[in-house]
Amino acid sequence: MTSTKESAAHTPMMQQYLGIKAQNPDMLLFYRMGDFYELFFDD
Repeated sequence: MTSTKESAAHTPMMQQYLGIKAQNPDMLLFYRMGDFYELFFDD
């Protein structure tokens, strides 16, 4: 998981994404943004 200082630099949405991704590093994480699903970083 990211440190508190690193988390403060991210939006609440990205903080949630990074937390979920940290718990599931080997899975693709499709994150719903409005009507669409997004993949971030290396996914």
